[in-house]
Amino acid sequence: MTKASLPELRRAISNVPSGELPELCIRLARFKKENKELLSYLLFEADDEPEYIRKTKLEIEEHFSDLNRSTPYMTKKGIRKILTFTNQRIRYSGQKRTEVELLIHFCKSFKKEVPFRYNIPIKNIYLRQVEKIRKTITLLHEDLQYDFNEEIKGLG
Repeated sequence: MTKASLPELRRAISNVPSGELPELCIRLARFKKENKELLSYLLFEADDEPEYIRKTKLEIEEHFSDLNRSTPYMTKKGIRKILTFTNQRIRYSGQKRTEVELLIHFCKSFKKEVPFRYNIPIKNIYLRQVEKIRKTITLLHEDLQYDFNEEIKGLG
């Protein structure tokens, strides 16, 4: 079985009777956790982006408080897991402003919870995210750029 391209899928979906479309979505959501989470975001949380950001920030803080700091390896592994979670939530939203807000919160929580001054790999994870924030900020409206640039001055 070969994979269809997105334009082919779009054409096929437009030909599906409207009564069968919900069944296709439910069937798709059953197969992968990520599909189910994306569908939940689109149906229940996409209308209230500030609340979605607030909930995600709380989850990020919770993950950082549960972080295993026994060894640098375990710390790095936990940070990567939190970053994966954060990036997944950013992908669901698809908005640059949400991306910047969540990454800034990730970096602030990172800086507060993890001593990384002497651990180069952990420090590099942090620095890459700060650089990613700076690049994304340039894509936003000027007023938002100013606000976010003020906010990231403390990140380093």
